[in-house]
Amino acid sequence: MIPLFSIGFLEIEWLDIIDVLLVTVLLYQLYKLLTGSVALKIFLGLLSIYLLYLVVKAAGMELLTIILGQFMGVGVLAAIIVFQPEIRRFLLMIGKTTAFNNERLFKGFPWRRTENVDKLSITPFIEAAKSLAGKNTGALIVFARSSELRYFAESGDAIDAIVSKRLLISIFNKNSPLHDGAVIIQGNRIKAARCILPVTESNDVPASMGLRHRAAIGLSEVTDSVVLVVSEETGQIALVRNGEVYRNLSAADLRSKLNHFLFDIEPKVVEKVAAA
Repeated sequence: MIPLFSIGFLEIEWLDIIDVLLVTVLLYQLYKLLTGSVALKIFLGLLSIYLLYLVVKAAGMELLTIILGQFMGVGVLAAIIVFQPEIRRFLLMIGKTTAFNNERLFKGFPWRRTENVDKLSITPFIEAAKSLAGKNTGALIVFARSSELRYFAESGDAIDAIVSKRLLISIFNKNSPLHDGAVIIQGNRIKAARCILPVTESNDVPASMGLRHRAAIGLSEVTDSVVLVVSEETGQIALVRNGEVYRNLSAADLRSKLNHFLFDIEPKVVEKVAAA
Protein backbone atom coordinates (compact mmCIF):
# COMPACT_ATOMS: atom_id res chain seq x y z
CA MET A 1 0.00 0.00 0.00
CA ILE A 2 1.28 3.47 -0.94
CA PRO A 3 2.09 5.60 2.14
CA LEU A 4 -0.10 8.69 2.60
CA PHE A 5 2.64 10.74 4.28
CA SER A 6 5.69 10.23 6.51
CA ILE A 7 6.62 11.52 9.97
CA GLY A 8 10.31 10.89 10.44
CA PHE A 9 10.81 7.15 10.02
CA LEU A 10 7.05 6.46 10.30
CA GLU A 11 5.05 5.94 7.13
CA ILE A 12 1.36 6.74 7.63
CA GLU A 13 -1.23 4.97 5.46
CA TRP A 14 -5.01 5.31 5.20
CA LEU A 15 -5.40 2.07 7.09
CA ASP A 16 -3.40 3.48 10.00
CA ILE A 17 -5.67 6.54 10.21
CA ILE A 18 -8.80 4.37 10.17
CA ASP A 19 -7.24 2.15 12.86
CA VAL A 20 -6.54 5.13 15.13
CA LEU A 21 -10.03 6.56 14.61
CA LEU A 22 -11.70 3.24 15.47
CA VAL A 23 -9.61 2.87 18.63
CA THR A 24 -10.48 6.45 19.59
CA VAL A 25 -14.20 5.79 19.17
CA LEU A 26 -13.92 2.57 21.18
CA LEU A 27 -12.09 4.27 24.05
CA TYR A 28 -14.62 7.12 24.04
CA GLN A 29 -17.54 4.67 24.25
CA LEU A 30 -15.80 2.84 27.10
CA TYR A 31 -15.27 6.16 28.89
CA LYS A 32 -18.98 7.06 28.51
CA LEU A 33 -19.96 3.61 29.76
CA LEU A 34 -17.75 3.81 32.84
CA THR A 35 -18.24 7.50 33.68
CA GLY A 36 -19.67 8.04 37.13
CA SER A 37 -18.81 4.57 38.44
CA VAL A 38 -15.96 3.16 40.51
CA ALA A 39 -15.06 0.98 37.52
CA LEU A 40 -13.63 4.03 35.73
CA LYS A 41 -10.89 4.44 38.35
CA ILE A 42 -10.08 0.72 38.18
CA PHE A 43 -9.90 0.92 34.38
CA LEU A 44 -7.55 3.92 34.53
CA GLY A 45 -5.39 2.06 37.05
CA LEU A 46 -5.11 -1.00 34.80
CA LEU A 47 -4.39 1.22 31.79
CA SER A 48 -1.59 2.95 33.70
CA ILE A 49 -0.02 -0.39 34.64
CA TYR A 50 -0.22 -1.54 31.01
CA LEU A 51 1.45 1.65 29.77
CA LEU A 52 4.17 1.20 32.40
CA TYR A 53 4.62 -2.38 31.17
CA LEU A 54 5.16 -1.14 27.62
CA VAL A 55 7.69 1.44 28.79
CA VAL A 56 9.81 -0.97 30.86
CA LYS A 57 9.65 -3.56 28.06
CA ALA A 58 10.90 -1.02 25.52
CA ALA A 59 13.61 0.12 27.95
CA GLY A 60 14.86 -3.45 28.38
CA MET A 61 14.21 -3.76 32.12
CA GLU A 62 13.90 -7.54 32.22
CA LEU A 63 12.95 -8.00 35.89
CA LEU A 64 10.14 -5.41 35.82
CA THR A 65 9.02 -6.73 32.44
CA ILE A 66 8.63 -10.26 33.85
CA ILE A 67 6.78 -9.07 36.96
CA LEU A 68 4.41 -6.75 35.09
CA GLY A 69 3.99 -9.35 32.35
CA GLN A 70 2.77 -11.91 34.88
CA PHE A 71 0.47 -9.30 36.40
CA MET A 72 -0.98 -8.40 32.98
CA GLY A 73 -1.59 -12.09 32.24
CA VAL A 74 -3.67 -12.48 35.40
CA GLY A 75 -5.06 -8.97 35.00
CA VAL A 76 -7.12 -9.91 31.94
CA LEU A 77 -9.06 -12.52 33.92
CA ALA A 78 -9.34 -10.15 36.89
CA ALA A 79 -10.67 -7.39 34.63
CA ILE A 80 -13.39 -9.69 33.27
CA ILE A 81 -14.50 -10.46 36.82
CA VAL A 82 -14.31 -6.86 38.05
CA PHE A 83 -15.99 -5.35 34.98
CA GLN A 84 -18.66 -8.03 34.58
CA PRO A 85 -21.63 -5.61 34.99
CA GLU A 86 -20.04 -3.06 32.62
CA ILE A 87 -19.19 -5.73 30.03
CA ARG A 88 -22.77 -6.99 30.19
CA ARG A 89 -24.13 -3.46 29.70
CA PHE A 90 -21.72 -2.87 26.80
CA LEU A 91 -22.78 -6.07 25.03
CA LEU A 92 -26.45 -5.27 25.62
CA MET A 93 -25.89 -1.82 24.17
CA ILE A 94 -24.26 -3.31 21.05
CA GLY A 95 -27.05 -5.87 20.69
CA LYS A 96 -29.64 -3.14 21.08
CA THR A 97 -28.21 -0.97 18.30
CA THR A 98 -27.34 -3.70 15.80
CA ALA A 99 -29.29 -3.81 12.54
CA PHE A 100 -30.45 -7.40 13.16
CA ASN A 101 -32.26 -6.22 16.28
CA ASN A 102 -34.25 -3.64 14.32
CA GLU A 103 -37.81 -4.92 13.96
CA ARG A 104 -38.31 -2.86 10.80
CA LEU A 105 -35.69 -4.97 9.05
CA PHE A 106 -37.87 -8.11 9.32
CA LYS A 107 -41.26 -6.47 9.38
CA GLY A 108 -42.25 -7.76 5.93
CA PHE A 109 -41.28 -11.38 6.53
CA PRO A 110 -44.05 -13.97 7.06
CA TRP A 111 -42.94 -14.99 10.57
CA ARG A 112 -43.20 -11.36 11.70
CA ARG A 113 -46.84 -11.03 10.56
CA THR A 114 -48.04 -13.41 13.24
CA GLU A 115 -47.01 -11.15 16.09
CA ASN A 116 -49.85 -9.77 18.18
CA VAL A 117 -48.16 -6.54 19.25
CA ASP A 118 -50.42 -4.50 16.90
CA LYS A 119 -53.49 -5.87 18.71
CA LEU A 120 -52.46 -4.08 21.88
CA SER A 121 -54.94 -1.41 22.91
CA ILE A 122 -53.30 1.53 24.65
CA THR A 123 -56.58 2.95 25.98
CA PRO A 124 -56.52 0.90 29.25
CA PHE A 125 -53.02 2.17 30.00
CA ILE A 126 -53.99 5.79 29.41
CA GLU A 127 -57.12 5.52 31.57
CA ALA A 128 -55.24 3.67 34.31
CA ALA A 129 -52.41 6.23 34.25
CA LYS A 130 -54.90 9.09 34.56
CA SER A 131 -56.64 7.39 37.50
CA LEU A 132 -53.37 6.55 39.28
CA ALA A 133 -51.94 10.03 38.68
CA GLY A 134 -55.08 11.61 40.15
CA LYS A 135 -54.54 9.65 43.38
CA ASN A 136 -50.74 10.15 43.42
CA THR A 137 -50.25 6.39 43.15
CA GLY A 138 -46.93 5.38 41.63
CA ALA A 139 -46.77 3.01 38.66
CA LEU A 140 -44.13 1.48 36.40
CA ILE A 141 -45.29 -0.22 33.18
CA VAL A 142 -42.86 -1.71 30.64
CA PHE A 143 -43.87 -2.29 27.03
CA ALA A 144 -41.61 -4.99 25.61
CA ARG A 145 -40.72 -4.67 21.93
CA SER A 146 -38.06 -6.80 20.22
CA SER A 147 -36.46 -7.59 23.60
CA GLU A 148 -38.36 -10.39 25.32
CA LEU A 149 -37.37 -9.26 28.86
CA ARG A 150 -37.61 -12.84 30.16
CA TYR A 151 -34.82 -12.25 32.69
CA PHE A 152 -36.63 -9.25 34.21
CA ALA A 153 -40.04 -10.96 34.07
CA GLU A 154 -38.67 -13.92 36.02
CA SER A 155 -37.58 -11.56 38.82
CA GLY A 156 -41.26 -10.87 39.57
CA ASP A 157 -44.54 -12.82 39.74
CA ALA A 158 -45.98 -14.31 36.55
CA ILE A 159 -49.53 -13.18 35.75
CA ASP A 160 -50.22 -13.76 32.02
CA ALA A 161 -53.53 -11.88 32.02
CA ILE A 162 -55.47 -9.78 29.54
CA VAL A 163 -54.79 -6.06 29.90
CA SER A 164 -57.54 -4.03 31.58
CA LYS A 165 -57.76 -0.72 33.38
CA ARG A 166 -59.15 -2.26 36.59
CA LEU A 167 -56.41 -4.90 36.73
CA LEU A 168 -53.67 -2.30 36.31
CA ILE A 169 -55.17 -0.11 39.03
CA SER A 170 -55.49 -3.13 41.33
CA ILE A 171 -51.87 -4.12 40.81
CA PHE A 172 -50.53 -0.66 41.65
CA ASN A 173 -52.88 -0.10 44.58
CA LYS A 174 -50.77 0.82 47.59
CA ASN A 175 -52.24 -2.06 49.59
CA SER A 176 -51.52 -4.62 46.87
CA PRO A 177 -48.53 -6.96 47.40
CA LEU A 178 -47.69 -6.52 43.68
CA HIS A 179 -47.47 -2.73 43.61
CA ASP A 180 -43.77 -2.51 44.44
CA GLY A 181 -42.01 -3.06 41.12
CA ALA A 182 -42.73 -2.98 37.41
CA VAL A 183 -45.43 -4.56 35.27
CA ILE A 184 -44.16 -6.04 32.00
CA ILE A 185 -46.46 -6.03 28.97
CA GLN A 186 -45.68 -8.62 26.30
CA GLY A 187 -47.89 -8.46 23.21
CA ASN A 188 -51.41 -7.73 24.45
CA ARG A 189 -51.05 -9.40 27.86
CA ILE A 190 -49.68 -8.56 31.29
CA LYS A 191 -46.77 -10.98 31.51
CA ALA A 192 -45.55 -10.32 35.06
CA ALA A 193 -45.74 -7.87 37.97
CA ARG A 194 -43.46 -6.85 40.83
CA CYS A 195 -40.49 -7.08 38.48
CA ILE A 196 -37.07 -5.67 39.35
CA LEU A 197 -35.48 -3.37 36.76
CA PRO A 198 -31.84 -2.25 36.48
CA VAL A 199 -31.23 1.25 37.84
CA THR A 200 -29.27 3.69 35.69
CA GLU A 201 -25.85 4.75 36.93
CA SER A 202 -25.92 8.05 35.04
CA ASN A 203 -25.24 11.19 37.06
CA ASP A 204 -27.30 13.33 34.67
CA VAL A 205 -30.66 12.27 36.15
CA PRO A 206 -32.30 15.24 37.93
CA ALA A 207 -32.74 14.94 41.68
CA SER A 208 -36.49 15.41 41.25
CA MET A 209 -36.72 11.96 39.65
CA GLY A 210 -37.10 9.06 42.03
CA LEU A 211 -36.22 5.39 41.89
CA ARG A 212 -39.04 4.57 39.45
CA HIS A 213 -37.66 7.01 36.88
CA ARG A 214 -34.10 5.77 37.38
CA ALA A 215 -35.25 2.16 36.90
CA ALA A 216 -37.16 3.14 33.75
CA ILE A 217 -34.10 4.92 32.36
CA GLY A 218 -31.84 1.99 33.27
CA LEU A 219 -34.00 -0.53 31.39
CA SER A 220 -34.39 1.73 28.35
CA GLU A 221 -30.60 2.11 28.16
CA VAL A 222 -30.05 -1.62 27.62
CA THR A 223 -33.24 -2.60 25.76
CA ASP A 224 -35.58 -1.04 23.20
CA SER A 225 -38.50 -1.12 25.63
CA VAL A 226 -40.84 1.81 26.26
CA VAL A 227 -41.58 2.50 29.94
CA LEU A 228 -44.56 4.37 31.38
CA VAL A 229 -43.98 6.01 34.76
CA VAL A 230 -46.49 7.60 37.13
CA SER A 231 -44.80 9.60 39.88
CA GLU A 232 -46.01 8.94 43.40
CA GLU A 233 -44.72 12.31 44.63
CA THR A 234 -46.10 14.62 41.92
CA GLY A 235 -48.64 12.49 40.06
CA GLN A 236 -46.97 13.38 36.76
CA ILE A 237 -47.01 10.92 33.87
CA ALA A 238 -43.82 10.25 31.93
CA LEU A 239 -42.57 8.01 29.13
CA VAL A 240 -39.01 6.76 28.84
CA ARG A 241 -37.33 5.44 25.70
CA ASN A 242 -33.64 5.08 24.81
CA GLY A 243 -32.66 6.79 28.05
CA GLU A 244 -34.74 9.90 27.26
CA VAL A 245 -37.53 10.99 29.60
CA TYR A 246 -40.67 12.72 28.34
CA ARG A 247 -42.23 14.24 31.46
CA ASN A 248 -45.50 15.83 32.49
CA LEU A 249 -47.56 14.30 29.68
CA SER A 250 -51.26 14.90 29.24
CA ALA A 251 -53.57 12.06 28.21
CA ALA A 252 -53.48 13.24 24.59
CA ASP A 253 -49.66 13.50 24.61
CA LEU A 254 -49.40 10.06 26.18
CA ARG A 255 -51.61 8.50 23.50
CA SER A 256 -49.71 10.22 20.72
CA LYS A 257 -46.28 9.15 21.99
CA LEU A 258 -47.35 5.57 22.71
CA ASN A 259 -48.71 5.27 19.17
CA HIS A 260 -45.47 6.69 17.85
CA PHE A 261 -43.09 4.62 20.00
CA LEU A 262 -44.97 1.30 19.82
CA PHE A 263 -46.59 1.36 16.37
CA ASP A 264 -44.54 3.98 14.47
CA ILE A 265 -47.64 6.11 13.95
CA GLU A 266 -46.47 9.66 13.40
CA PRO A 267 -48.28 12.36 15.42
CA LYS A 268 -50.85 14.24 13.39
CA VAL A 269 -49.94 17.82 12.61
CA VAL A 270 -52.94 20.09 12.91
CA GLU A 271 -52.79 22.78 10.24
CA LYS A 272 -54.36 26.13 11.04
CA VAL A 273 -56.69 27.32 8.28
CA ALA A 274 -56.93 31.07 7.94
CA ALA A 275 -60.43 32.47 8.08
CA ALA A 276 -61.73 33.64 4.74
